[in-house]
Amino acid sequence: MKKIEAIIKPFKLDDVKEALHAVGMQGMTVTEAKGFGRQRGHTELYRGAEYVVDFLPKLKVELVIADDSVAGAIDAISKAAHTGKIGDGKIFVSEITEAVRIRTGETGEGAL
Repeated sequence: MKKIEAIIKPFKLDDVKEALHAVGMQGMTVTEAKGFGRQRGHTELYRGAEYVVDFLPKLKVELVIADDSVAGAIDAISKAAHTGKIGDGKIFVSEITEAVRIRTGETGEGAL
């Protein structure tokens, strides 16, 4: 099993959700986040004064899936979250050694 964590722009969430659903992904967790990468934030003007917004709003999408579904999920997220502009986000993949469905006690891929 693998855990995919994708940091995306908030307005791309519906596109990512639909793309994942289209390739058979059933569940995900979405968390509001703030951060920056190479874009290093931006400057805004408010009532004539400039100020720097260091941390930009992002969403973190997490899903745990079977190993054989990873490539399809990454492709779906990449295409759906892409705008071609700086700050599109990142995708991280990590190994999951165990999963347990609390309600039934199922373990492993059966718990997904």
